[in-house]
Amino acid sequence: MIHLNKPAAIEVMRLKSKHPNPNALFRLGVESSGCCGLSYTMAFDETLNPDDLVYESEGIQVAINPEQLKYVNGLTLDYSEDLMGGGFRFHNPNASQNCSCGNSFSLRE
Repeated sequence: MIHLNKPAAIEVMRLKSKHPNPNALFRLGVESSGCCGLSYTMAFDETLNPDDLVYESEGIQVAINPEQLKYVNGLTLDYSEDLMGGGFRFHNPNASQNCSCGNSFSLRE
């Protein structure tokens, strides 16, 4: 399960409103990169693969490749603004270590 808090959902909707396809899905994923080995990816995707998992949170449909669910299951996506600007924050119970950038993590074994 993936959870977006209200500010994250509002920001995703704001970004989606600028996408040329209003039916695009919000896709959350993980790739090998970053200080700790894994980094989060977020994109709007026009294609839903047959094996994709789709969760709904705060009115946002979140598509996830099932092979990546072990990395993000239980994740809460937050959005906040401070003096440096706004940004998404990932609260992942599967992460054993997070980089100070907040986008890179290593998996709990």
